[in-house]
Amino acid sequence: MNRVAAAFAGLLSALAPIALASMVTATPARADITVGAVLSLTGPGASLGIPERNVIDMLPREIAGQKVRYVVLDDGTDSTAAVRAFQKLVTEEKVDLVLGPSVTPTSLAVLDVAGSSGTPMISLAGSNAIIVPQEGNKRWAFKLASPESAMLAGPLQYLKDKGGKTIASIAQATAFGDAFVAAADSEAAKRGIKSLGVEKYNLTDTSVTPQVLKIMALRPDAVFIAGSGTPGALPVIELRNRGYKGLILHNQGVANPDFLRVAGKAADGIILSASPVTVAEQLPDSADTKKPAMAYVKLYEGKFGANSRSLFGATAWDGYLLLAEAAPAALKVAKPGTAEFRKALRDAMENLKNVNGAAGIYNMRPDDHNGTDERSLVLITVKDGHWQLIK
Repeated sequence: MNRVAAAFAGLLSALAPIALASMVTATPARADITVGAVLSLTGPGASLGIPERNVIDMLPREIAGQKVRYVVLDDGTDSTAAVRAFQKLVTEEKVDLVLGPSVTPTSLAVLDVAGSSGTPMISLAGSNAIIVPQEGNKRWAFKLASPESAMLAGPLQYLKDKGGKTIASIAQATAFGDAFVAAADSEAAKRGIKSLGVEKYNLTDTSVTPQVLKIMALRPDAVFIAGSGTPGALPVIELRNRGYKGLILHNQGVANPDFLRVAGKAADGIILSASPVTVAEQLPDSADTKKPAMAYVKLYEGKFGANSRSLFGATAWDGYLLLAEAAPAALKVAKPGTAEFRKALRDAMENLKNVNGAAGIYNMRPDDHNGTDERSLVLITVKDGHWQLIK
């Protein structure tokens, strides 16, 4: 049994509930490896951060024979708060690794602290800007979601196959939104699809009527929404309310139950590429991702209820798997709590091969701290309020 399989087996026996509010701790004096987490437990990104916290609540408290302590802090989906939280984890908790932050802007904000302190971080956010180019502070960052270009390739090919020739975008006014619009424009151009324009909105906006009216005036064959979490539902709802009849393309930043709840019937028919765990039961038995995805779904939904899964929780679980795979090699180099251990942990993670997780399959390299391939995405839609596999 490899370490990943052993981690799943270990988790099955480690599901005793552990109270977790804004901070989770075990007994510090007995913990050998300290894992911090900076998550969006409140604010616009809460629908991402809460399932991530739920997973940390479930994780084994021992890796490679070493006790593990978890410390979870809420950044409120705020970049300044994320930096403070990361600094606290580094200076006061002496963490060996940080899971998170949950979203792209907060992940970008903490890179300086990660680099200056030499602390590896596994971002749970979506943009490749967190790890590219692999130099400077970004040498300490890993990111598990597939690149934007890979997430957009499937939906835009679907649009082309349906005869679509034009697209317009509505994007959150964040680094996340900018990166996804750039990827949409690039992938569209490769397929002979013309990008007509983009309108932006803020995470805290309660209306996008002006943006939607401007986009509809362009008469695009499809509208791409570059948004995440529940704020990603707002343009979808408004487009439907205004009678838009074209395709609505989205991204896996909305692949969680809260998005489906907020968007309601308006979500039916949207097209996106997302991690296989979203539709684990619908995957063919031959898919490399089906067994680990189903194992995660069984664990998570066994604790939090049917249809409670979120790919963001699955991404947090995969972050743990990377740690579990890399820790034995790092422990041979140095003791936890030291700069030498943190560097050895980073070096071990960037050379991991064939880590088959719940949200993807990872083959890391020193120049690629993502490591996903086409097996880490499937094309899905929403039908009657549920995710449905297209291919």
